[in-house]
Amino acid sequence: MYRLLAGLSILFLACSQASQVKTLKVRESSRLVSGMDVERLERIDAMMDEALIRNDIPGGVVLVSRADTIVFHKAYGFAQYKPIKKRMQPDMIFDLASVTKPIATATSVMMLVEAGKIRFTDRVSDYVPEFSRFVYEDSTMAEEARIWHLLTHTSGLLPYTNADEAADSLGQPAKREELVEYIAKLPKISAPGAEYHYSCLGFITLAFIVEKITGQNIHHYSKERLFDPLNMHHTGYVPPDSLLDKVVPTEMVDEDSVLLGLVHDPLARLQGGISGNAGLYSSASDLLQYARMMLNNGRLGETRILSPLTTRKMIEIPDTPAQAKRGYGWVVKEGQSWVGGDLFPDHGFGHTGYTGTSIWIDRETRTIVIILTNRVHPEDDGSVSWLRSSIANIVASSIIEINLDR
Repeated sequence: MYRLLAGLSILFLACSQASQVKTLKVRESSRLVSGMDVERLERIDAMMDEALIRNDIPGGVVLVSRADTIVFHKAYGFAQYKPIKKRMQPDMIFDLASVTKPIATATSVMMLVEAGKIRFTDRVSDYVPEFSRFVYEDSTMAEEARIWHLLTHTSGLLPYTNADEAADSLGQPAKREELVEYIAKLPKISAPGAEYHYSCLGFITLAFIVEKITGQNIHHYSKERLFDPLNMHHTGYVPPDSLLDKVVPTEMVDEDSVLLGLVHDPLARLQGGISGNAGLYSSASDLLQYARMMLNNGRLGETRILSPLTTRKMIEIPDTPAQAKRGYGWVVKEGQSWVGGDLFPDHGFGHTGYTGTSIWIDRETRTIVIILTNRVHPEDDGSVSWLRSSIANIVASSIIEINLDR
């Protein structure tokens, strides 16, 4: 009798466990959207709340998309604290800072490469004759820098230069050609390809080269050839008055005013807001359009911006002594990444902006992570590096179905 009861008990337990497993599977599948666990994605809320509590940011917008489906899109906190408080909204427009580099400048250069109007191997001095060469200790000169060196931050240019000193020499606003000549004459800190030095100056130079070739500044060229075709109507330089109500301000100028629609980056501001290193404004939804184009090998719907080979080239890491993990405008993941996190596979790509913005695109899982904050409001003292990688890890951990075709 005891054995019979024991057997029945074991059978009941097994059936109960089987029932529990089946129930868990049903629950898991019911919370999957595009193969992502939406309950796991809600952990982003806690990360954003922590950033708000720590005063690292006043607010922000996070958007996650996978396989052409928006899985997560939320606004947090405030767009501004001062001079008045204003709640953050999902459709607000941010000063992207250095996210400008790959999206506006590098993409414009790639379109010119496709058109046969420029080559990666062209000398920078072909377009900027004043571009000086690195001088070795024995007084011999290094090889000339090429266009691809500018794109990969290996040209030998300094990372930055003092905008006030440049303004004293050139006036304000400065003519772009005169600023680029000023930059070109600065002493180089390494031979081309020898060392990696993240350089805003290189992308200011690239935007000027785009302008010299096309006759259009980077604002007009990228709007006409890139943003308008992708229906990115809230993306561009120097936001018009009609959009200022949606623009998120950055740093306080004084007790009563903030930088609103006036770019935060000093060298971009010196050029009237139009520059290759910074100055682009956009919303999360607009950036998603661009990211989807990149995921779809240069095409969005019926609109083709780049060829598949070009999008592949943009995230190729050239073999140089510098060993930089940089594609042609993009940060490319190999191992850990402060923006791509720890869990996403290698060869994803993205970029960050000084103001607190970032974008990450993972081709293998077809996932996009857009984080827009204004960490420089009201003062330039917020920190978001930890937030970017933490959110990337949460998003990666939410991908339950790797191959959506199965």
